This record gives sequence, structure tokens and C-alpha cells, in this order.
Amino acid sequence: MENITKENFEAWMERILDRLDRTDKKLEQVLKRQSCLDGDDLLDNQDLIDLLKVSHRTLQRFRSTGKLSYCNYKGKSYYKLTDVHKFIREHF
Repeated sequence: MENITKENFEAWMERILDRLDRTDKKLEQVLKRQSCLDGDDLLDNQDLIDLLKVSHRTLQRFRSTGKLSYCNYKGKSYYKLTDVHKFIREHF
């Protein structure tokens, strides 16, 4: 069995931390790309609740009645910014 020296351990930890940093940067890039659809920014439920000053249930009602178009991705609702602007012009 190989003995692990402090220097060897620190070198391995540095490699692991570097790998995690690279993975984190890649993940951030993917999330930035995911936040737009057809070149349009996407908003989630919390963004709209804060923007429109409505409850989660009211937002659900807007979706159910077809007043506000949305798309689901991995169980989460997203709204195109242009659709939100159109909704605000027509209903507020």
C-alpha cells in the first residue's frame, strides 16, 4: 500500500478543485444558453410573480385560461419575455 505524503495529497486536492472550477464554468455557460429560446429571454414563475405582483395561483390561472403562453421544461414553467410583454399590454 502506498503512503500518501502531505505534498502528494495537496497536489491531488488542487487537481480536484481545478476540475470542479472548470465544471462550474461549463455549467454556468449551459445555464446562460438555456435562459433564452429562439433568441428570446425566458422568465420563470418567480420572475413573473415579482414582476406582476401576483400570487402563484393567479399566475396558474393566467396559464390555465390561455391568457399567458408558457412552456414546460423539466417540470418548470417558463415564459418568453415577448409573450409577457404582450400579456401585459393586453390584460393590464
